[in-house]
Amino acid sequence: MGLDMLLVDGARGPLRRMIPPARTVLSLGKALARRPETVVHHASELAKDLGRVVAGRSEIAPSPKDKRFADPAWSGNWLMRRAMQAHIAAARAAAGLVDDADLDWHDDERIRFTLTNVVDALAPSNTPLNPLLWKAIIDTGGRNAVSGARRFVSDVLSAPRVPTMVEPDAFTVGEDLAVTPGAVVLRTPVFELIQYRPTTETVRSVPLVVVPPTINKYYITDLAPGRSIVEHYVASGQQVFMISWRNPDARHADWGLDAYGQAVLDAMDAAETITGSDRVALQGFCSGGIILAMVLGHLAAIGAQHRVAASSYAVAVLDWSKAGTIGALMDEEAVKEATDKSRKKGYLDGASLAEVFAWLRPNDLVWNYWVNNYLQGKPPPAFDILFWNADTTRMSAALHRDFIDVAIGNKLAKPGAATMLGSPVDLSKVEVDAYVTAGIADHICPWQSCYRTTQLLGGRSRFVLSTAGHIASLVNPPTNPKASFQVAAETPADAEQWLAAAEKEKGSWWPDFTSWLAERTGEDVPAPTSLGSAELPPLADAPGTYVFDK
Repeated sequence: MGLDMLLVDGARGPLRRMIPPARTVLSLGKALARRPETVVHHASELAKDLGRVVAGRSEIAPSPKDKRFADPAWSGNWLMRRAMQAHIAAARAAAGLVDDADLDWHDDERIRFTLTNVVDALAPSNTPLNPLLWKAIIDTGGRNAVSGARRFVSDVLSAPRVPTMVEPDAFTVGEDLAVTPGAVVLRTPVFELIQYRPTTETVRSVPLVVVPPTINKYYITDLAPGRSIVEHYVASGQQVFMISWRNPDARHADWGLDAYGQAVLDAMDAAETITGSDRVALQGFCSGGIILAMVLGHLAAIGAQHRVAASSYAVAVLDWSKAGTIGALMDEEAVKEATDKSRKKGYLDGASLAEVFAWLRPNDLVWNYWVNNYLQGKPPPAFDILFWNADTTRMSAALHRDFIDVAIGNKLAKPGAATMLGSPVDLSKVEVDAYVTAGIADHICPWQSCYRTTQLLGGRSRFVLSTAGHIASLVNPPTNPKASFQVAAETPADAEQWLAAAEKEKGSWWPDFTSWLAERTGEDVPAPTSLGSAELPPLADAPGTYVFDK
């Protein structure tokens, strides 16, 4: 994934990113100074727009998709309408200036990120002008102000310092979430391995080992029943093994990419021992996909990639040559500061990552809850994805350092630049078939960056572009009536050429993946009647113990 920005700002704090570097501001100033006519044009257009707004003759209207101004009062009340129109006009003028400045890619992304956050923060919907506030005052007799103030104080005093997106008791892991039946069949200091109980009479002979993200808990793959990827895989007749990472602390500061790569190999060994197969299929989610790719590079280097029947990369970026805002916001000083902080502490705190994540989509993940929690004084609605997102984990200092090093140096795109367990990683030597997924609205891992995985790997690839963003594109069950994805027969070098040839399919990509996987995971065999084996007996019921580590 776009770990460079998340991991650097997770250590330094997201507010540092709100202010672009001085040289970027200077670049903008110089660019506009060379185009005085542009500044005059936008200033005059803004003055005209504001004049029409004040006179009540403006036709400016928000996008139909902008939920902030959906209440009829924004168009019906003269003061609210003028405030909304003035805000939109100013935002358009600022964006136009940046457009015409014609900055280079890095500076353009930095300025736009800052501009977006400032504009969103200054929206009148975040102020007492919001009609939802006054309706709440009438409905509650003013009690919303008291409950909103309490919520604000509670959020400010505890990390992450953003509005609470879900109540801490909204769900219970093992009761509402992560309930697919299974057992822990291996426990090491780094991870637990969960084997899920088959629900079909026959299963594929080659098991699937899932490598989840190293950020947050594994159960993004096993949310509420009906929304669980694991549940769907098991129902399709696949034998599924899931890695559940331990939540590291200062004692585990030296766990780097090699430690996590070895964990994947240990999980593969266990799955082969239990199923009797000499091969496995592997699927990596987000940062787990980076580890997976490096393990495959290691196996290719030692002549053992025949152990992997198929691979899958879900919203994982392996080529950071141009990864949108994320790649643009890095500099050498920021990287050094970030790695120094985690090294001294022994880990990167998950609450800091959650804060950074929220500010990537401020309207959805900050200001939306600002209005709901503080202005209206209401509890946030229960949503399983946001509960998972709030169930944060730490990242060991060494893994933090290694991920940043690989991303900043774009080492996986350079044969031999990165190593895994002593082997140089050359992804072009990885000839295992790959299923690569991305989200068309992903703000962390742009789909074009995910697409470049198909060009790095040496085997055949199938690329699927799902609807929605980073997480919602993954949690995309067949029951979702809005689900769709795009797919093409070939994966040419240019992502836009792929998009032009792609056809849209209704429904979720999950059945497409399980069909693709079934063609590569052996014949049907009778489903096992028990979990584990004589060498690896069950140690605990799923979801295991590591998932509860705080």
